[in-house]
Parts: sequence; C-alpha cells; structure tokens
Amino acid sequence: MQGLNIQYLHIMDFQLPYCFFFLLLLLLPFSGNGQAHSNISSGLFLTAASDNLPWTSPSGEFAFGFQQVGDAGYLLAIWFNKIPERTIVWSANRNDLVQGGSKVQLTRDGELVLNDQSGRTIWSPVFGGSGAAYAAMLDTGNFVVASQAGANLWQSFDEPTDTLLPTQNLNLGAQLIAPYLEKNYSDGRFKFILQADSNLVLYTTRYPTTTSNVAYWSAQISTGSGYRVIFNQSGYMYLADQNGNTLNSVFSNSVSMQDFYLRATLDYDGVFRQYAYPKTASSSTRWAMAWTTLPNFIPSNICVVIRGPVGSGACGFNSYCILGDDQRPRCKCPPGYTFFDPNDERKGCKKNFISQDCDHPSQEIDNFMIWDMLNKNFPFTDYEDFFSVDEDWCRQACLSDCYCAVATYNSGHCWKKRGPLSNGVTDPSIGDKALMKVRKGNRTAGSSAKKSDRSILITTGSVLLGSSIFLIVLSLLGIYVFFTRWNQQKQKMVPQLHVMPEMNLQNFTYNELETATGGFKEELGRGAFGIVYRGALANEDKPLIAVKKLEKMAGEGDTEFNTEVKVIGRTNHKNLVQLVGFCNEGENRLLVYEYMSSGSLSNYIFGYSRPSWHRRMQIAFGVARGLLYLHEECSSQIIHCDIKPQNILLDESLNARISDFGLAKLLKTDQTKTTTGIRGTKGYVAPEWFKNLPVTTKVDTYSFGILLLELVCCRKNFEINAMQEDQIVLADWACDCLKEGKLNLLVEEDEEAMEDMKRVERFVMVAIWCIQEDPSLRPGMKKVVQMLEGSVQVSVPPDPSSFISTI
Repeated sequence: MQGLNIQYLHIMDFQLPYCFFFLLLLLLPFSGNGQAHSNISSGLFLTAASDNLPWTSPSGEFAFGFQQVGDAGYLLAIWFNKIPERTIVWSANRNDLVQGGSKVQLTRDGELVLNDQSGRTIWSPVFGGSGAAYAAMLDTGNFVVASQAGANLWQSFDEPTDTLLPTQNLNLGAQLIAPYLEKNYSDGRFKFILQADSNLVLYTTRYPTTTSNVAYWSAQISTGSGYRVIFNQSGYMYLADQNGNTLNSVFSNSVSMQDFYLRATLDYDGVFRQYAYPKTASSSTRWAMAWTTLPNFIPSNICVVIRGPVGSGACGFNSYCILGDDQRPRCKCPPGYTFFDPNDERKGCKKNFISQDCDHPSQEIDNFMIWDMLNKNFPFTDYEDFFSVDEDWCRQACLSDCYCAVATYNSGHCWKKRGPLSNGVTDPSIGDKALMKVRKGNRTAGSSAKKSDRSILITTGSVLLGSSIFLIVLSLLGIYVFFTRWNQQKQKMVPQLHVMPEMNLQNFTYNELETATGGFKEELGRGAFGIVYRGALANEDKPLIAVKKLEKMAGEGDTEFNTEVKVIGRTNHKNLVQLVGFCNEGENRLLVYEYMSSGSLSNYIFGYSRPSWHRRMQIAFGVARGLLYLHEECSSQIIHCDIKPQNILLDESLNARISDFGLAKLLKTDQTKTTTGIRGTKGYVAPEWFKNLPVTTKVDTYSFGILLLELVCCRKNFEINAMQEDQIVLADWACDCLKEGKLNLLVEEDEEAMEDMKRVERFVMVAIWCIQEDPSLRPGMKKVVQMLEGSVQVSVPPDPSSFISTI
C-alpha cells in the first residue's frame, strides 16, 4: 500500500497482532486513482425494477443502477444518491430505454452487459485487453471496470453523456450531447466537443443525428495546442495544452467539495452551465448555478447566438426565442401560428390560416394584414432584399407577394422571408421590426376541408329537399326562426362594454374582474395602494391583464383613483404601462393594465444572474424617455414621485415600461411646482421632500439617478452586506470611484461593461448630476436623455451632498 511508512513495522515494542493487521492492509486492492471502493464481483447483476437497490460508492454519494423514466422505461445510469433530487450524470442507454426485468451484469467472462427483458444486448462497453475481474462505483461519480491487477479497463468518465464532474476531463475528440428535454434523456439538439483542431466548440446538431451543424460558441484558442478540458476538485474548468498550460478558462470557481456537490451540464436548451448543491441542504433545495468570476453559463444568450443558415435555432421552425428572467429561452409563436405540440414548444409552430393564393395574389391582398413585431428577426430565410425603401413600401411588398411570410425592416432596408421561418429571436439588441403577414378573420388552415364538407352537406340536403317545394319553404322558414332566436339569445349573453368617453377605457364590473382573475387568486405584487393580480379577459383572444385592486380608499384615495383613470388613460407611450380599463362600483375601485410578461426590473437586475450590459443600457434609455414623456410631452404634466426598480416593468421584449401612477402628483400646464406630503420609497427620495421645499419634476430626476447607478452596477443602492464599508451606499461609492478615477471597480465583474468604460463613465456622471442635492443643479429629463445618448457632452459633476447617504 502506497503511503505507509514501513519503518513502523520495525519498532521493537510493536505487538504482533498489529503487525499482522498492517500486513493485511498491504494486500487490499486499490483503484488506479488511489480511492477505496466496494468491489462488484463477476457474476453479480442488477434487475430493472422499482424496488431494486443500486450499486453505490463507499460514501453512498453516487449510485449505479436503473432509474425509471416516467412510463417510458428504465435508464441504466449514475446519479447523485444522497440528495432528494436524484440528478443523473451519466447513462448507458439514453436512446433505447429498457423495460422492467431487464438486467445489467458483470459476467463471469469479464464483460459488462445490459440486456433487455428478452435477452437482447442493448449496451456493452468495449474493453482493451483481458476480461474484467471486478467493477466499482467510486466516490468521484466514476464507474470503473478493472482487471485482476487493478488496472482500469473501462470507465464512465471516458464516455460522458451530458455532464462532467470534478476530477473528470474531456479529452480530445470527446463530446457531450444535450438531452432532448429536461426529463427526456435521449440525444438532443446540441453538442459540446473538444475537436481535432484543439478548439472547444458548442454546436447545434443535425437532429435526430448527432453530427455537427452550426457552431454558436467557441473558446477561440489562438495559441498552443489544446489537449483536454480539465475540471478540477476546486471547481475550476479550463482548456489545457499537452504541457498542462491553461489556454482558456471555461468556469472559474473556488468551491469546497466538502460542502458542495458540483456538476457542469450541457442542458437541453443548448447552454453549458455549472451547478452547485449544498451537501447539508433541506429537502426543498434545488441545484443552483455556481457563483463564479466568469459567466457560470455559456453562451450568455442562447437566443441571439444561433444564426446559422440551416436548422431551427434555439426554438423550432416558425417560432421565436426570448430569454426569460432565469436566463433560459422561452419559445413563442408569432400571430397566426400555434405550437405543433403544446407539451414540447421546441418542436416549432404551425400556420393557422390558409396561405396566400399565388394564382391571384392581387385579389388576396385585402384578405391579409401586417402584424408589427418589434426587435424580432428570422435570419437566413431571406429570398429578396431592398435598399433605400420606407416601411410602408416594405409592408406592401410583402402583402402583394404570395411567397412572403414575413418582411423585416431596419433603417431603409427591407428583407422578404419565406417559410418555414428559422432561428427566430426577439431581443432589445435587435433593431429589426418584423412585419408578419397573417390572414384577416377566422379562416384557418382547416377551413378548406370544412367548407368542402359543408358543400357536400348542402348539396345532399338540396337533393333531398328538391322532391318537395313545400318542404323547402318550410325548412327555410324554420332556419330563419332559429337564427333569429339564436341571435337574440347571443346578444343577451354578450356583456356590454362601457367605454369612458374620449379615452377608450373599458368600464368593467366587479364580477367581470373577479371572473377574469379567478377570484383574485394569482398575486403579482403589492403596492402602496393595493395588490396586483394576474387575469385574462373573456374575449376571443383572452389577453392577459394585471388588475390593481385598490384598498383603504378613504379621503385622498378617491382623488388618487379618479386622477389615475382620467389622466393616465390619456397617456400613450411605448415606455409606459398602458391602462386598459377600470372598475368604480360601490366601494370597489380597480385599475386594469396590460400584463407585462417579464416582471419587474427589480427581479430582473437583482436576481441570481446578471443581465447583459447592452440590455441594461436599453432599459435606462427606456425609463428616461418614459419620464421625459410624463414631464414634458403628455397633455397633463405628471410627476411620478416613486421611481424605483419595482415600479419599472418589462414586456416580453424586455422593454422598460413605467408603472404605478397611484402616487403621481399632477401639475397643470401653467404650473411648475407643487408642495405636498412626503411620497416615494426610502433610498430613492429626493432631499427636498425632507426639507419641506416645493416639489418639481426634479424629484423624479433624483430617483432616476439612483436607478441608473443600480442599472450600471447591477446592485441595490443600499447593501448592508457589501464587501467593504465604503461600498454600502452605492451613490457614495460611485462618487468616490469617479473622483479617484477608479470606475472600473463598479463593474469589475462585468466583462461587457469593462469593454465599454467610456459609456460607463458617461452613465455614472449623468447619474451623479441627477442626484445633486440642489434641485436646480439637476438636469431635466430631456437633457438626461440627450446626455445618455451622447448627443450632449457630459461635464464632470460636483460632489453631491453627503446627505444622500443618510436617506
């Protein structure tokens, strides 16, 4: 046994029984890597059954055996065995599940064989050399088959499926294949490979095969010759050359293996992620992405990186991809399309209407319309493009062309695209507007068959009725009476929509909103004046809504409610949440807004993952433009009075939309300031609120300055657990960093921002101008927008008063 000091055997007073004990230790078999294990002797086997025990590692942390996959069958797999979520890290038969009664055995001939219940061989690894003497499940998660001499003949670490574990390396030519879905372990649409040119690459596959299709990420090695990917015990993963030199880091963690389980997995959505799970976790704990100084998942946005000329992209054909708050892609269908399989949105979408008739395209133009979709594109499906044209021309060009499924327009450039559409994506970084062509009305793709069936019925009926003129007249009379009564009944059933004059706002009854929200069950959030619930209107499209149920409306509450309805109903801007309607019935007062699918900015920027620098910039622009509209461009000047991340919502394209005007103080067009009680939220409130000074639109400028700093640094203004005491208040820290020329400290963990330090400096200086204690020094929102855009030069701001740190 290596590591024993033989000289201890020669100590004169050592007792004979102890000498005998140590001699026995010398004869014990050990694995090739020095880790003890429980041997699985030849002849032993496991049977696929719900109550069958697996072969476990000495510590019990890993297990080898059968895992049941729903009703589909059994997977021969390795999994984490000591946590409630028995996460699979390797499998042998991912594409060929076996049924109950199947068996895996280390035969007496020295082969490891998986046979199904009929005896057919499903899987058997190829060994080099002589037959195996034993197998073992190790505490590293590696299952080995060894010779009598203890040499490994085969190991699962050499044939990974979708996961790497600490101490496991990815050798040249080895690859990971993503699962098809989270709980469908068959080969999916993505692969991760250390290829022959020594580069580490992520590919889409030519599904259902696993051959490489389009590369969408690579380690971009410029020097050296890559030999393997190393995943060490500290959580570091890097590409190393043959001499062990690091060529490129993949994940850079320092995690205690005594306290955490670690894995790196190519997930079903094509993203390679590193996960950690505390060993002392409760039953409700889930795998979380490990903390890292580098991104803990690659690529950073799967939706935008896949742009190949073939393949369906992150989502299926005729669909488009949008990144969710959890950094996972969501697949959606354009207007006029629905999912092929609602249970598998990545299969793509199908058209719900009859395509344009190419024999008579000009006669069909009036039957179609264009649906605008901002920040969307379907790259590489173009068949014609045009320069120096306007958007209306592009619309008409697509409407009059029967081949055109959608046109995209951007700055005078028009691309016409045919179906099936592929690589669809929506993201604020995309400047294109998609002009989706859909048929008007309810004529669906199945209506031709229905129309044909109806014609047959009418013809048959006519023949039957043709034998008697009396029966024809009688039938027509009966049909007339039936439809007259049916129409009258339908009119009674359809709720009458009451619209507030001049504002296009629907006046709902309380019962309608109670039904729409399912009895006010799904809470979206809470504000100063009430609770917001999710709901859906009862019309044909069933659009989602957010219903704010105002509570404790006494005294000033009535005024606030009427203010919102009358004034906010007249606002119309792309960076404001649109008011849809209201309810003012007895003591019940509710406001109905359009639903923002991506939630609040607070959840977005203060969540586990950091949004991209570009996206945060676009959000800052959106909030600034929305405030400019409220202050200067709408019919009644509005001071919001409570600008904060919780009151900035994000739509499906992650555009910023200012919400919650319940605290707004209105000014007439001939007024410039007003005095009122303190409003707003601690940390975002301007100093004049505390000094009983007149309040102007500059209070919103102040709040925007704090919000802008939070967007730049992706952290809250006040963090008691900050790394250093001088970093607790973000506004103070940002001022110090600007004064000392150390702005890089604010974004040092954000590679995108570090590469755009000129813009970081401009945004920070704008924010500090906004939070000046003297309101007269703060710029108006028009100038703020100009400074953010770079059209107005930003001078170095003076130090704000230290008062900001005590708010």
